[in-house]
Amino acid sequence: MMKVCDIYKGAASEGKEKHVPQIEVHKGEGKGGKDIVKIVVGKDVPHPNLVEHHIVWAQLMGVKANGLVIDLGKVNFAPAYTEPSACFHVPLGDFKSLIATSYCNIHGVWESSVDL
Repeated sequence: MMKVCDIYKGAASEGKEKHVPQIEVHKGEGKGGKDIVKIVVGKDVPHPNLVEHHIVWAQLMGVKANGLVIDLGKVNFAPAYTEPSACFHVPLGDFKSLIATSYCNIHGVWESSVDL
């Protein structure tokens, strides 16, 4: 039986340079000293951004100390018009880790995480 976690691909999978969403944490750099979390897909090697092959969406989730997972936001990208990156204003003190996922219309779902 297949589980949802079986469809997620990470850094060890083929094409990781352009598919894995990279998480950048910028503590206190937002308006009013708020924390900013940026997700970038294809930072080191740009991902194609064509109608035939593109990143469809990216999502950010936070894991609290008690294990509760909070959906912090999701963005959809228009092929050929928007680059696959997004910024979120997040109170990082509430979380022990962050998880980012992204979806390529050809190569599926990719994930990465960072401990805070």
